[in-house]
Amino acid sequence: MRIVAGKFKGKRIIAPKKLPVRPTTDFGKEALFNILNNRYDFCEIRVLDLFAGTGNISYEFASRGTEDIVSVDTHYGCVRFIQRTAEELEIEIKTVKSDVFKYLDVSQLPYDIIFADPPYNFELSELETLITKCFENDLLKEGGSLIIEHSKHINLEEQAHFSEFRKYGGSVFSFFQ
Repeated sequence: MRIVAGKFKGKRIIAPKKLPVRPTTDFGKEALFNILNNRYDFCEIRVLDLFAGTGNISYEFASRGTEDIVSVDTHYGCVRFIQRTAEELEIEIKTVKSDVFKYLDVSQLPYDIIFADPPYNFELSELETLITKCFENDLLKEGGSLIIEHSKHINLEEQAHFSEFRKYGGSVFSFFQ
């Protein structure tokens, strides 16, 4: 995986093979950030990266100037990898080792962007719970977006707050406002 734009453009990040991850493809990530670039000033936003895995999305935000980033993952190896990589890049990313659903119940800060990349084998009911918790707990600022990356075999268009989706290969980014 590589960082596709910003201060660290072209930087390759090589994650250990033992991590249980499926990083967002460079193609999908570039398309997603082209959309977000037209909606947000990256230097002025707060980002929550759920199911952060390798930290791929967090590094991309940091490379583009975002300084307030929280990455949450339940796997210790993933959290440690994000910490080490952030140190190497000399960027600030707050890492939290926690079950995402529990974190959403205790988080008190609203975010401009919440990005969630749960395992593709998540059931629709688990994705519904994720969406519900983000909105019921007021975790999005006014004008903020929840973005869920999921399999093309899942359709989230009927969910509350759904606004649009973008499909890239086998992946879909569903946006909620």
